[in-house]
Amino acid sequence: MFEQANCEEAVLVDEVTHRSDEEDSYVGSVSAPLLIGRDDELARLGQVLATTSALVLIEGEAGVGKSRLLDEFLSSPAGAAHSALTAVCPPLREPCTLGPIVDAVLATGVDTLADLNLSGLAGALRPLFPEWAEDLPPALEPAEDASASRHRVLRALAELLDRLGVNLLIVDDAQWSDDATREFLLFLADRDGQGPSLVVAYRPEDLVDDPWLLRLSGRLRPHRSRLRLVLDPLDRSGTAALASSMLAGQHVSDEFAHHLHAHTEGVPLAVEECVRLMARRGDLVRRERGWKRLPLDEIVVPPTVRDTVLEHASRLDMRTRSVLRAAAVVADPITERLLLQISGLSPDEFNAGLAEAIAHRLLHQRDGMRVSFRHVLAGRAIYDAIPERERRSLHERAGQVLETVVPRPLAQLANHFRLAGDGERWGRYAELSADVALETGDETTAGALLHDVLTNGNVSAEQMSVLVDKMPFGSFTGPGRLQDLATGVRRVLSQGALDPNVAANLRFQLARILNDMEEFDGAHAELERALPHLDRQRAAPAVAMMVLGWPRGRSPAVRHLTWLDRAAEFSATLEPSDRLRVAAGRAAALLQLGEQRGWVEAEHIPPAAQVGRDRRIVTVAHLNVGDAAMKWGRYPGSGRWLATARRLAEEYEQVRIRDLIDSTQLHLDWFTGAWDRLAERAAALASRDDLHPVSRLEPVMVSGLLLMVAGDLAQAARELELAIDGARKVGAWDTVAEAVATLAQIRLREGRPDEAVEITRDPCDAIEEKGIWIWGTDVVPARTQALVATGAVPDARNLVDRFEQGLRGRQAPAPWTALLDCRGLLAEAGGENGVAADLFAQAAAAWATLPRPYNAALSRERQAMCLIRTGVVSAGLELLTDVLGALSALPASIDVDRVARTLRAHGRAVPRVWRGGRKGYGSDLSPRELEVVALAAEGRTNREIADALHRSHHTVASQMKSAMRKLGVSSRAALSARAVATGMVSEPGTASSN
Repeated sequence: MFEQANCEEAVLVDEVTHRSDEEDSYVGSVSAPLLIGRDDELARLGQVLATTSALVLIEGEAGVGKSRLLDEFLSSPAGAAHSALTAVCPPLREPCTLGPIVDAVLATGVDTLADLNLSGLAGALRPLFPEWAEDLPPALEPAEDASASRHRVLRALAELLDRLGVNLLIVDDAQWSDDATREFLLFLADRDGQGPSLVVAYRPEDLVDDPWLLRLSGRLRPHRSRLRLVLDPLDRSGTAALASSMLAGQHVSDEFAHHLHAHTEGVPLAVEECVRLMARRGDLVRRERGWKRLPLDEIVVPPTVRDTVLEHASRLDMRTRSVLRAAAVVADPITERLLLQISGLSPDEFNAGLAEAIAHRLLHQRDGMRVSFRHVLAGRAIYDAIPERERRSLHERAGQVLETVVPRPLAQLANHFRLAGDGERWGRYAELSADVALETGDETTAGALLHDVLTNGNVSAEQMSVLVDKMPFGSFTGPGRLQDLATGVRRVLSQGALDPNVAANLRFQLARILNDMEEFDGAHAELERALPHLDRQRAAPAVAMMVLGWPRGRSPAVRHLTWLDRAAEFSATLEPSDRLRVAAGRAAALLQLGEQRGWVEAEHIPPAAQVGRDRRIVTVAHLNVGDAAMKWGRYPGSGRWLATARRLAEEYEQVRIRDLIDSTQLHLDWFTGAWDRLAERAAALASRDDLHPVSRLEPVMVSGLLLMVAGDLAQAARELELAIDGARKVGAWDTVAEAVATLAQIRLREGRPDEAVEITRDPCDAIEEKGIWIWGTDVVPARTQALVATGAVPDARNLVDRFEQGLRGRQAPAPWTALLDCRGLLAEAGGENGVAADLFAQAAAAWATLPRPYNAALSRERQAMCLIRTGVVSAGLELLTDVLGALSALPASIDVDRVARTLRAHGRAVPRVWRGGRKGYGSDLSPRELEVVALAAEGRTNREIADALHRSHHTVASQMKSAMRKLGVSSRAALSARAVATGMVSEPGTASSN
């Protein structure tokens, strides 16, 4: 609940006074508490930080003593041996980009960077350290996207710490850290070579369901040691010892210790504040046998720091309370000079009030220059008690004072003017702060700042148009923020009497928002209304037409084509880069629509960018064409397009695009049978927080496919249903169709053909409505098989005929091969097994040529079964034997078992098939099993283990079961105990080099 900050040693100021014949005495003052009950944690901290490049996680509720533990360590000989940098994360509504790290570096007192020999990369630090601009290298060329820009800043900041000699980075109150600071810690943990040791202190209650710390531990390089310390509240004896240390080491009575522990739950900060309050109120007396509380009917001991702080503050004079209120409004550490101006006091009044606030241990001086509350929650208690009108006035004054600071603290200014109700200056500083965040690649902070002012501020139509245009929609998660923005833009549009150009640009921005919300019909309607009034000298009209032309939603393909052709006509007068943007996007859209002419236009996409602004355009174009080639079944060509995209993304430092390419490559590897470690790669990509939601669907779907062929039909269905739901929300009917096809195959394997018919109806209807039949490669055969299984052969034949008609004129190998399978299914249903065998043989040969080995094996299996039914048993069984080998090589366990059963049923001996994995460990745990057991011993769930090791949940579960079997145990608890007892894994919480 509470956070205990620095506690300097103090002496008992007032002599205790004697009272009556019993020699009772009241305490006039108490001393600072000693560090109680943390000797073991302090020793372990020193031990692990004595090693090279360690990671220490210190968790505990507020007030339990995390900061105090760190202060004690840094003041010890072991801590003094380190060159430490301590960054404290403030509880800002919208944290400033890398603010804690920047503030910590500035607080080091470095006057110049000229002697640090920084590389040219340090030019990326100019937005963060404008006061050092003269010493920093020139600004870098603009990065291609936010990810690349952010990556530069992280590399440059790491170099700065190296040059400053920092070998220990402490981040306190990490639960309030901004996303950029978190990413910097992930970057340092994943860094090659020797980097600084990392200590991260945080409140677990403020990081519920936040996977960041798990990712931090998972990114840690193998050579780094790690330690996790969990600080618990003190027990009754520890509470008594802490109170005693504040009372000159005198004994406290059992009754007093019980009372104190019951009201504070042993949280050190609450114990400290309650002892001080009881002493001030005269509730404590000292007898010969020690300290005890007075036997009053009821002694008020506040259950929270808020009550304690307000009681404490109420006893101070008005000038001290004014200083406290000013400091509470500022919240961050601030110089005395600035705090004086904000307080509105005279210098003499301010100095007296500050001295009293420090003497009463409410405020303290940080690094000899700045003042802040010792405890964050104490400052918040004071802040909440300030009357509303006075609070707004103080925020206004704080903003005016901070406007004089160079460089201006933009995020703080935006926050102060927001709380002061000054909408105009709030919007101005929020925009400037967002610009800095965007310049350094911190899209999350920029998005939060802009979202706040757009949804809660009084923004004009013109200003809203500018701010929404800067909004990094890719930083948003969930629909809530987008819905807020859409509501805000619609509110302004509804006011009427707007300049037509301003209104058109707002509608264009609203369409962008709706498009990201997957409300495609609404987005298209707004674009059509905006187009006549958009600035014809800019690329916005062409971009609008391209959005209308991209095949999302259920609009027919002919409508998309109309817009794509209009975009091509309009782009003729644009600048070269804008023309390239339209041409490249149009080529990819045509191919996604199944238009043969798209291939001609794709050939005009350059292999590399000629100018800087074209880099993203060219890379994305190669990615999109590679994805389209995969849908057509042109797999070698798809691989070449994706390889070029990957090379460009690496060269241009386009981190996010590289992840999208990896996601598409994963999908291609599934088709072409490159299944080695595919499950682990899919799990790793699916767990990436920064992967675009649409792109995450591919690894989730591939995970489902792999689970199906491994025989875990229930889990496979769950993964596929996630992919289907996600794809429906974004109108990605191509993805819906493929995922539904696999889910239908699962239902057919489970003997539920009616469900397979039902779930394939909607995607097939969507494909027909749009007229994009190349999307039917997987779902049309699945629906055909389901219809045949339920006796609806005429419906199946009609579907296949429409499929064939929709493919005419298109050289799309995968859909045409799928058509052969469909015809084979219909012939088989009609009892024409010889014809069916021939059709399946043609399909198998075509699949193998693409190559698509899994489908080739399934078609050959159907061919073999048809041959057996026609009486050509020997040839059919020989073919099935070949199929068994092909499926085993992938491997596809569920299909291997089915084919093996068929062979055995016909009298063929089938050897036990090895299903992969390491051989030769016998009853010993394999290295991969040991990794799983070690994490299980730390109390992690299978899902957490899978995320940490970048494996599928299925793989982790299998390895867990195998380890239990080898060690002869039947529960996770017994497994962990056996592994620790035998020395296979370290005891949880101990430092390890693993």
